[in-house]
Amino acid sequence: MPKLKKIYICQSCAYQTSQWVGQCPQCNEWNTFSEDVIDVSSSNSSGRKAQFNPSKIVKLSQVKKENIQRVSSNITEFDRVLGGGFVPGQVILLAGDPGIGKSTLLTQICSSVSMPILYVCGEESPEQIKLRTTRVGYKGDNLNLLSETNIDQVLAAIHSLSDLKLVIVDSIQTLYSPEIGGMAGAISQIKGCTQILTSTAKDLGVPIILVGHVTKEGAVAGPKILEHMVDTVLQLEGDSQHMYRTLRTSKNRFGPVSEVGIFEMQEKGMIEVTNPSELFLEQRLPKTSGSVVTVVMEGHRPILFEVQALTTKTSFGYPRRTTSGYNNNRLQVILAILQKRAGIDTSSHDVYVSVAGGFKISEYSSDLAVCLAVASSLLDKPIKENSVVFGECGLNGEIRRVSQMEKRIAEAKKLGYKNIVSPMEFNSIKKALSASL
Repeated sequence: MPKLKKIYICQSCAYQTSQWVGQCPQCNEWNTFSEDVIDVSSSNSSGRKAQFNPSKIVKLSQVKKENIQRVSSNITEFDRVLGGGFVPGQVILLAGDPGIGKSTLLTQICSSVSMPILYVCGEESPEQIKLRTTRVGYKGDNLNLLSETNIDQVLAAIHSLSDLKLVIVDSIQTLYSPEIGGMAGAISQIKGCTQILTSTAKDLGVPIILVGHVTKEGAVAGPKILEHMVDTVLQLEGDSQHMYRTLRTSKNRFGPVSEVGIFEMQEKGMIEVTNPSELFLEQRLPKTSGSVVTVVMEGHRPILFEVQALTTKTSFGYPRRTTSGYNNNRLQVILAILQKRAGIDTSSHDVYVSVAGGFKISEYSSDLAVCLAVASSLLDKPIKENSVVFGECGLNGEIRRVSQMEKRIAEAKKLGYKNIVSPMEFNSIKKALSASL
């Protein structure tokens, strides 16, 4: 007889405890513990050592390298993020906010390829999917729909289709296994169903895309081990006020990490943006104070953005610092450097910084662009025409080198920007300000 033990598992971080507690001691989330049952019986009650037949051991030098035959999705931006297309047996986790366009993107992947696809719709009915495919002009001749949440039925459907080339599960939080304790969406169910689907993908050599939910903080919902179990983790991001969507990869066993694909949400679906630099700069007004063009590396791809700054006399005793698409804490550091090292005092001004187009910039290479944008707005002097600015600002007022400067400069010159303000030309913020304004 199995010996069962009752435990409580945190639904946020998978921390286990023998009794229910209100706040998780590991992730500090409240009311996240759910009851579960595990088998703690000994596998060998007699106390004797179990006898095992060892598996075959091979030397690494004897392992032959096989060329991976990728399957293209026929969507350039999606293939870029994957590293060239689908790999047989690859398990991909696609996460994003509700309504960001995950299902629309998957529908367009289905329409762009001619291979047979199984779409497990646990959240939508086949009629709802039909409405979406009609909107994007896709007949769905190669798409097989399965409205099922039982993992055993899903596996039976996968094995019944002999010519299957791709499986899409929307979403992993809706699947459950009768042999696993807990209801659908519980940590044990998500972990167990993912493990079953991963084994199936490897055995059959069929790529599987798992759609995942996100928490209010934007992280992938479920246990952290979920991201370790899959081969690739994709995050679809975007601003509800803008039509641009960014597909990022945070893990990829078959390609580069931190690659980015950019799409534009239109009435008939997601349209890939092959030249994002021109798109983000097409509405920029020339000879305007507070406007600076910078170049940011997204993976191995240089992209030009417009950084805008606006300074106004504060109406209160404490000046406001507001950002959109830029880290607010980093702005505080930049303003302190400007005041101490360059003599630009913003203590009596409200400062607003925005990245045009709704894009988010996280790397420090945009520090110098923010400095010049704030100084340009405060002095009401536009920077020189055809200028691109990039570089990290140190606390001593120096401009520090950033990665892949040659690629950034080449991309800027390709778009017609001749005046490059970078760490290769200037070593201090003060010199860069005097040369650019």
